[in-house]
Amino acid sequence: MATLRSMPQRETTVTFECRTSGLRRHHFSGPLLVDVLQAAGPLFDPGDRRDRLRFLISVLGRDGHRAVLSWGEIDPEFGNTPALLAVVMDCRTLDDEGPHLVMPGDRCGARHISQVTDIRVRADDRLWAEDGHPA
Repeated sequence: MATLRSMPQRETTVTFECRTSGLRRHHFSGPLLVDVLQAAGPLFDPGDRRDRLRFLISVLGRDGHRAVLSWGEIDPEFGNTPALLAVVMDCRTLDDEGPHLVMPGDRCGARHISQVTDIRVRADDRLWAEDGHPA
């Protein structure tokens, strides 16, 4: 959490329309997910900006809930979704819980991952056969 706090912070307010709990609104702050992942140094081909589009991001929460995103969704040159790894929620620090993945713009909060325990970035090469069709 200290490393996440030391990075540039963004703030966002999100509203979720959930079938079970109705309308929910929260204010978050934390670093952009793309900044956190770029600091970790994913293995892209620096000579080919489209190489980033091969990568998937898997975010796991302590409760086993997982969301999978494409790098293109969060990359500023492509989808530019300002996904956060929130360290503060509604003016309350998340130090005891761990960071939350926040996906602004999602209508429902299903891709909101509480208490993130694991983030993996992986090329999707294993999803396709050599002939270009799904494996």
